Amino acid sequence: MSRHTLSLLCKRTLAMGLVATAAAALAAPAAYAQQLVRISAASIDTDALSKSLVTFKDTLEKSAPGRFDIKVYPASTLFKQGTEVPAMQRGNLEMSTMTTFEVEQQIPEFSVFSTGYLFRDYGHMKAVFASPIGAEYAKKVEEVMGIKILQPFYLGTRQVNLRKARDVKGPDDLKGVKLRVPGGPGWLALARGLGVSPTPMAMPEVYLALSTGTIDGQENPLSIMRANKLEEVTQQIVLTSHLVQPVFLAMALPIWNKLSADDQAKAMAAAKVAADANDKARIAEEKSIVDELQAKGLKIARPDTALFRKAVMAQYESSGLKAKWPAGMYERIEQVK
Repeated sequence: MSRHTLSLLCKRTLAMGLVATAAAALAAPAAYAQQLVRISAASIDTDALSKSLVTFKDTLEKSAPGRFDIKVYPASTLFKQGTEVPAMQRGNLEMSTMTTFEVEQQIPEFSVFSTGYLFRDYGHMKAVFASPIGAEYAKKVEEVMGIKILQPFYLGTRQVNLRKARDVKGPDDLKGVKLRVPGGPGWLALARGLGVSPTPMAMPEVYLALSTGTIDGQENPLSIMRANKLEEVTQQIVLTSHLVQPVFLAMALPIWNKLSADDQAKAMAAAKVAADANDKARIAEEKSIVDELQAKGLKIARPDTALFRKAVMAQYESSGLKAKWPAGMYERIEQVK
């Protein structure tokens, strides 16, 4: 073999090696690419929910090293409150928190799950979503909305919070009060049942609206009220306990379907760890928060909640929402132990 021929063979071997190396390098990212997961939430960074989303991030990234790049965006810093669900459906967002009220806007019969005074307490709410009812709910959300529910979290029990104190014994005593609520038919019906004039508004706008008198009050779990420092611009809490509220950690279904079965299992496990952390913190806050807020000078009203419950149910009847509920679903939920 001549020196020239040997040189050509060496060059050809080297070129083939470089091509193979380049091909392997190009294939590697496809095999080992991290999944970017941005989580959008309206809760501020000091709230238990936002902290639990960081717990989800840390837990999943630890259990599946190198597989996920998770970024948490609290306080509506990535998407405005109310736009997160459409963003997931358009493919513009991977994960978000999602309420039953957002679900009912696309699945009207599921407005039953947003009914005031439906869940007796935290334990009842969690039991419902852990039952076959919860499985039916999650399946329908996947089919209709293209969203995967990973886990229900406890957002808290919602109470009315007023800018100016008044004597409140029932819904009639809240007549004319401009009360901030999130948007949607279910919220409007619930608010009218409480006796107020509902004023839809995103949560980040509430503090300023209360301080200027644009609204007369708001309703939220007390831990969220405190996290947003709303006691600085309000005088009274009315313990209506009108809604024991879940909030879901949800993922866009196309993103979920891209994950391996192992990564899906790890994501579900991480969501359970995060939900447990959130719920534990939320329940602990609720045990002491009324006394703490009262010590800060807020007045506490303890009205007869039976009056509010009766008025709220009448609103669901008159608004036509009740007629959309699946037959027997309300009774099935009530019967869960």
